[in-house]
Amino acid sequence: MHIGVLLYGCGHHQAAWLMPESSVEFIGEVSYYQMLGQMAERGCFDAVFFADNQSFPAGNDGEMPAFWLDPVVNLTAISQVTTHVGLVSTISSTFSNPFTASRQLLSLDHITKGRVGWNLVTSMRDAEAMNHSMEELPSHDERYEKAEEFAAVMDKLFLSWTSDEFLKDREENRLINSENIHPVEHHGTYFKVKGPPTTPGSPQWKPVAMQAGASKQGLSLASKYADAVYSVAWNLDQAKKFRKKLDEQLDKDWDEGRYIKVFPGLVTYVGRTREEARAKKTELDEKLPVETALKRLGLFVQQDCSNWEIDKKVPALPPVEDFSGPVGRYETILEIIKDTNPTVRELLGYLNAGGGHFTLVGTPEEIVDRMEAWLEAGVADGFNLMPPVLPDSLEDFVELVVPEMQRRGIFRKSYEGHTFREHLGLT
Repeated sequence: MHIGVLLYGCGHHQAAWLMPESSVEFIGEVSYYQMLGQMAERGCFDAVFFADNQSFPAGNDGEMPAFWLDPVVNLTAISQVTTHVGLVSTISSTFSNPFTASRQLLSLDHITKGRVGWNLVTSMRDAEAMNHSMEELPSHDERYEKAEEFAAVMDKLFLSWTSDEFLKDREENRLINSENIHPVEHHGTYFKVKGPPTTPGSPQWKPVAMQAGASKQGLSLASKYADAVYSVAWNLDQAKKFRKKLDEQLDKDWDEGRYIKVFPGLVTYVGRTREEARAKKTELDEKLPVETALKRLGLFVQQDCSNWEIDKKVPALPPVEDFSGPVGRYETILEIIKDTNPTVRELLGYLNAGGGHFTLVGTPEEIVDRMEAWLEAGVADGFNLMPPVLPDSLEDFVELVVPEMQRRGIFRKSYEGHTFREHLGLT
């Protein structure tokens, strides 16, 4: 079992910052993230991960500006107080320059002796594009076309030369072996990069490549370039469908077997009793700003939800075949309703703590039972933890869930290697 954690503000639940003892006062302090990184390392996690959004929610007083610090800079600070846990940064191919991005990642990989990964995204919001000399985002197809070229250039730069060519031979007056260091000479549609890079190749061969898109183009990109993918699945059926689609894409693109590890998002409410765990979720859900949450739900289901009674069962929704909006999120909402028969408030709670990811509420034994079932079914190689409240939910997982996984022999008790690739068992 592999476990990573997505660090996000003071928690993934939208009401986390409203809790009396929330960490909202500290989201701009690097010591806060260093503490979270140390907590993840104490739990022997494979990695800490930062998503990214390159626009500020200036028009919404209730939306958390969670991406306060640049992820690469933040991870560099975390690297100075940790020794093993992997460090994964999001990189947007829509806005980034591959020479600069590869240089930053390789620099951090050398600083940490091989603990770096990167999550390639194409970004989602026009507000981000407006910060990068664009009026709006390019089309989905164009963004992914650019992402494929970006990934190819990154690989060329990552693998261009190694520190073995840094000879330091005083007797022969040879500092570098220039015969083995050549320009990459990339001339493509979106990027022109001469190279070589100024930083030698990674101590772990190259930084671990992650990907998170579930569209046809996203799966194609992952098949060609990713070592592992982050996925969204509310239940086992959705997880099986995603694994099947990914495997079909791999069979299409590769003559011989290639395997990509899958890490679904996981939201956990952990208690020593089931009642304690449920009370933690209920307390958060009751803090949700209902009007804002209903408006957001209305966007997902393409109808006005403002008059829905908050503590009554969710009204009947049309089948997915009759739905004309974005299908992925709507399918997840229908699955949540089918599985939990929730009140409107409960549905809002599930959606506002991770957006419809696998959500477990219960004792450590109950939670690990469900995690282990996904592992054994072959739909998950581990999970990307999305704690509803930080640091409390992360601490609950480290103190209660990790020992139960260790007791069953499905999770490490200590780090056996140093690099992120070694943690994930990648060659």
